[in-house]
Order: sequence, then C-alpha cells, then structure tokens
Amino acid sequence: MQEAGEPPHEITSILDLDDEPWRTEGTKQRRWRTAIVGLNDNVKIDRIKSQSLFEVKDGDFGVTRLGTIAAAHVKDPHTSEIYTLVSMYSLWEKPHVSTGSSWIYADASVHRLISDISSLVGQERGHRIIVAGDLNSLYGYGEFGNKYWGARYKTIFDRFKSTGLEFVGPQFPNGRQADPWPAELPLDSLNVPTYYTNRQTPQTATRQLDFVFASADISSRVKVKAVNYVEEWGGSDHCKIEIVVR
Repeated sequence: MQEAGEPPHEITSILDLDDEPWRTEGTKQRRWRTAIVGLNDNVKIDRIKSQSLFEVKDGDFGVTRLGTIAAAHVKDPHTSEIYTLVSMYSLWEKPHVSTGSSWIYADASVHRLISDISSLVGQERGHRIIVAGDLNSLYGYGEFGNKYWGARYKTIFDRFKSTGLEFVGPQFPNGRQADPWPAELPLDSLNVPTYYTNRQTPQTATRQLDFVFASADISSRVKVKAVNYVEEWGGSDHCKIEIVVR
C-alpha cells in the first residue's frame, strides 16, 4: 500500500501490520505512508525495519525519507521460496526558490527510492525482489509530448533495470487502456491508466503512475494487472494493482 492513512482500531486488530508511525517525513505533516499488510495467516511477514540515513548503522535498512518505503521478506507457503517485497511512493518536489521556477517533479524522489532499494540487492543475480508503487512519473513519454521530461522519466526505468529489477507492468492487455486515446500518449504505448485527477473519473482516467519491477531471474513469472475497469476501480484515485507470482 502507498499513501495509506492510519486504519481504525477494529481493522488493525485483524490485520498483520507493523507499528511504524502513520506519517511521512518531510516539511509538511503527511499523515500517510507506505505499508505492507498481511491478509493471510499462512504467509509470514518478516519486516525489514527502516531507519533514517542519518541514524543508520551496519545491518540497518537506510531510507532517505521515512514513510516512502516499506520492505519485508515473505515465504511462499507452497514453494518455501523467500521474496523481498517493497512498497514505495514518490513525493512531488519543487526546484530551489532561486530558480524562480513553478515546476513540480517526482523523478528526483524516485531516484532516492532506487538508491535506498539498492541496498537490498546483494548480488548480480539470484535475488527475488518485487517492488511496486506510485512513482508520479510517466513511462515512455513526457507530459504533452515533452521530450525533456520524457528523457528524465526514461532514466528511472533504465536505472531500475541496471540495478537488476525489470519493469513488469502493468501493461495492456493486463488492464483497460484509456478511451478516448489521450493526445499526449504515443500511439504504440501499452500504458494503462492507474490514476485519475480531481477533474476526472475512473472512466476518463488517462495516466499510468503506478509500476511494478521484479528481479530479472523471476520477472517472467511475475504477472501484473491493473484492476482499472470502472466497476472494479475502488474508492481511491489510484486503482488496485494485482501481482501474481507463478
């Protein structure tokens, strides 16, 4: 889960949750964070406790901004394989005031996330890591065809790949594509909308902001689907993402 607020007590008592504060570090009081939630008693969660980079010691999982990453090891009860699961989300940022710019961007936050996640990769091959989350970034293009931003976003997916984590979706046909087709989206794109703005609805959603990555050794076994049809979207502005390991 990403940008999850603290659930009511009657829910926490029946779910497998950690005891981290329900907030994200930063200049604003963000009362939400990433989380890995257990729903099945047969799947045991061995949580990897995050520690601020300013306080990290040997053996700790150092995180640039607490609340933006949750990680855990889980064992498949059927195969006994152990997977490392990572939930992440990327915050919007602004250029320094001296630039006089009105931009907002999230790719800088994504690169900090990748740097943090890199500490969970200890060898070139042989790991089983699945990373999923809201990157507030685009895949395969820039806003309204902007080549500058398209190039900046490309570095995100290139860097994940160079770290050993392949982009595995969601992509069409594993999810509904935008209809009508957005003018900014390349005609050969397989993107599926996973987010709608306050001026849109699930029916008119156009942009994919949520992505899943997996270790190269298991990427062919990881099937990802955007649960983005109108009747199944749910109550969030982001649709659910289904990840199945075969």
